[in-house]
Amino acid sequence: MKKNGILNSHIAKVLADLGHTDTIVIADCGLPIPEGPVKIDLALSIGTPSFQEVTTLLLQEMAVENITVASEIKEANERDHLFLKRAFSTPLHDVDHETFKDMTKQAKAVIRTGEATPYANCILHAGVIF
Repeated sequence: MKKNGILNSHIAKVLADLGHTDTIVIADCGLPIPEGPVKIDLALSIGTPSFQEVTTLLLQEMAVENITVASEIKEANERDHLFLKRAFSTPLHDVDHETFKDMTKQAKAVIRTGEATPYANCILHAGVIF
């Protein structure tokens, strides 16, 4: 049995299988999940687990070189936008929400949280550890 880090076996496998530039989506409970990517549903109830909890854990476990968000997050969800800016040392890449949803089709996985806050979604782009 794994002693620390992400214990969810589905997330651990996706992380272990990632290559440079592969993507993972962290989604609120309302984001449509396209056919194709693995869906890992963590939602237990409204707000649980939160977008920030899941994102914090993923950023601890994954080499991330870029984060993409919907540009609408800046005005509609200032709290999570500020959280992402603080959690990630380089500028966030933003696109309109329709483009964001289209980009999720290329993800290796979509991790669905219980978050019920507008635009509490991001795409993590895998970096390298060397």
